[in-house]
Amino acid sequence: EQTTAGLFDYPVLMASDILLYQTDEVPVGEDQKQHIELTRDIAEKFNRDFGQVFKLPEAVIKSQTARIMSLQDATIKMGKSDQDPMSRIDLLDSEEEIREKVKKAVTDSGSSISRDGGSAAISNLLTIYASFNDQTLDQAYTDLEGKSYGEFKNVLSDLLVKKLSQIQKRYQEIRNDENYLRQVLDEGRDYAISKSSQTLTQVKDKVGLV
Repeated sequence: EQTTAGLFDYPVLMASDILLYQTDEVPVGEDQKQHIELTRDIAEKFNRDFGQVFKLPEAVIKSQTARIMSLQDATIKMGKSDQDPMSRIDLLDSEEEIREKVKKAVTDSGSSISRDGGSAAISNLLTIYASFNDQTLDQAYTDLEGKSYGEFKNVLSDLLVKKLSQIQKRYQEIRNDENYLRQVLDEGRDYAISKSSQTLTQVKDKVGLV
């Protein structure tokens, strides 16, 4: 079997992006936790061998939404790399797209929401509902138990349209104000250069390159 160097290099590149800016916390999905653990291992080894430089970042994983699954296959993770656009809800999806995707999301052979015997697909949709409604999964079951899948999908669609429209409105405000956008980008660039330069100087000093 063959693979690319990028497969092996990527976790190290990810670690450098984190450590360079002295990051305290990194919000990740459950499947990325091992990358943060590797980052900590790299930082600990450098600090032990050369002296204290790097912070040890903590993974921040919101347990309820740590792993949201595809709308078309509840055995695989939802993600932008999936070639099927019906598998996910994108932040900039139109109301029509959101409703169509939820309508066609897979469920199971049942007909209504129940705490007993629910499939992974239904549990996934309920998790999405609960997270957008600031509820626990248990609270979502209490609210929706007994509703038909069709009724539930309508409720979920309404909620997603409402919440995402707020994000989309703010996105358009920012996107349409090019001066503000460039200002934020410039400030971010300047801060990143300053922060990373400080870290690199410390690293070079510790390993004897300065």
